[in-house]
Amino acid sequence: MSHPAVPPADQPEELSPREGAVAPWTVVVLTEEALGEIDAGNIAALHEGEDVRHVVVVPADTERNLLADVLDHLSLGELRAALEEVRAGRPDPQRARADAEEALARSVAELRSLGLTAEGRTSGDDPMPVVRELLLEDGDARELVVVTRPHAVEDTFHTDWASRARDTLGVPVLHLYAGTMRLG
Repeated sequence: MSHPAVPPADQPEELSPREGAVAPWTVVVLTEEALGEIDAGNIAALHEGEDVRHVVVVPADTERNLLADVLDHLSLGELRAALEEVRAGRPDPQRARADAEEALARSVAELRSLGLTAEGRTSGDDPMPVVRELLLEDGDARELVVVTRPHAVEDTFHTDWASRARDTLGVPVLHLYAGTMRLG
């Protein structure tokens, strides 16, 4: 289930392209949590000086895999976070949707704070249908940037979003680990 796009109310007015300038093109950004300063900076650096529009997608993860989350934390030596995952249990669907909306608003604001054109929307548990729709509907969408935490199970078995996108979408895909300069 997708939710309405973040309204561009606080976005500065778009200026018409300079005569002879190339029209803006689109980068779809898929993230599982709010983009931080480092993440937004990494994304901004990818096309510095180019007229690029960013569309952010944040899934409302209502069917989180508890075992995979615990293994992810354990693989990074995050014992306390693994225990918190076990205690938290299954996410409340309404809370997950609200968290996704909040992460989306923060992500769009972070990109805009760097002077980038950005908007976005949330998706259901599996964001791939929304990402596919955006890439097919927007003829100017040329690439996908996936920002996630490291996921031991998904990354190892190539079932993570970036691997799935590379296998099916036909556009360049860049996988960045959240809050770092590391590629996934």
